[in-house]
Amino acid sequence: MPHRIVIIGGDGAGMSAASQAKRRDPSLDIVAFEQGPVVSYSACSIPYYVGRVVDTMEPLIARTPEAFRQMGIDVRTGHEVQLIDRVNQRIQVQAAGTRRWEPYDDLVLATGASPIIPPWPGVDADGVFVVKTLEDGRRIRQYIETRHPRTAVVVGGGYIGLEMAENLQAWGIQTTLLEQQAQVMPTFLDADMASLVNQALTALAVTVSLNDEVLGFQITQGRVRAVQTRHQEWPADLVILGLGVRPQSALAREAGIPLGIKDAVRVNPYLKTQVPHVWAVGDVAETRHLVTGKPIYIALATVANKQGRIAGLNLSGSTLTFSGVLGTAITRVGPTEIARTGLTPADAEAADLAVRTTRVETETKLGYFPDVSTITVKLVAETGTGRLLGAQIVGGPGSGKRIDTIAAAVTARMTVTDLIDLDLAYAPPFSDVWDPVQVAARTLVSKI
Repeated sequence: MPHRIVIIGGDGAGMSAASQAKRRDPSLDIVAFEQGPVVSYSACSIPYYVGRVVDTMEPLIARTPEAFRQMGIDVRTGHEVQLIDRVNQRIQVQAAGTRRWEPYDDLVLATGASPIIPPWPGVDADGVFVVKTLEDGRRIRQYIETRHPRTAVVVGGGYIGLEMAENLQAWGIQTTLLEQQAQVMPTFLDADMASLVNQALTALAVTVSLNDEVLGFQITQGRVRAVQTRHQEWPADLVILGLGVRPQSALAREAGIPLGIKDAVRVNPYLKTQVPHVWAVGDVAETRHLVTGKPIYIALATVANKQGRIAGLNLSGSTLTFSGVLGTAITRVGPTEIARTGLTPADAEAADLAVRTTRVETETKLGYFPDVSTITVKLVAETGTGRLLGAQIVGGPGSGKRIDTIAAAVTARMTVTDLIDLDLAYAPPFSDVWDPVQVAARTLVSKI
């Protein structure tokens, strides 16, 4: 009998593992069970589908179930895995009202994450949505097209909250963004950098209310009409909850598979759990921070796909390790680009690292170009050694992807001086002779 790999979850991490394993060893019998109707899609693109940047859902689907089947991977949509029997190496699956047991030689948990939905009164009313699946995106856009909401409230000032606020505003919907903390993006940016994001939201006519705690919703005939907070009542014909996600690890917990930070499945560098023949990848699994070396939980598509690749290679005979992540991420609010990588000063303090920071404001290219933009770069480095630990960037077009230079430098354990000495490209249409990240490095080196 061929070696049988069973994958629970058909999005990026799970299908990356399946694809890599099958390419390296075509003899493997690989079966993927997915509860929903589609696999391998771009959840990160949902706000832009809602905002009509993307006209249809088809471009959001990277590969169909049929395409995977043509590769020899047995993809079964509409199948819910209900139990894991790790002793007998089998899972219980329900589909079309029937249950059956499916055996495995190796099992990959790729169940992803679920949106955080607090038990607020009225949270299940018509017009209140989360943003996680393609179906969520379809329902939100259909609601806008058929109900024509005039006011919207986005709860949560993280990536999804910002992106949804921008795309709702594009419909001409009067949009308010509520954040319980004292700044937007509270776990991703420092307050001074977040204030620049506030300015970008205001420029789009999005109302931002900080330190504002949601208490519940005003409902009329089953439909949301307002959001009640400690500050006031905000009119809302449409509500988007963007409060983050938590690992969907209930199956693992019930099976006695050890969990780690924030209840994510604990894995070793090979992506194996502490239970023989069980692996975990993607938003359900923990990972390791490249700077601190400590376990962290971070739900990003880049992390999920990379973990899936490593697990798939190992399932087909390799012995590779997943080195970890920096939490590098990028988004935008209108023309303003927002990016970050590595540690913030608060992260460094929590890790008992003494740091120095600098913040510089400069231009993306030479000032005589008509499309020049302001860019603000903030660097974080270790006191004494000068080792780069992290960065944040907020600025106009051409700003955000500069974070990749810093992410590479942090990964390579480079110092601020090393960053200054990097041979970066220069031409007037792209940057000044000193790139903005190097301008920031020059101001920081004297502090260290």
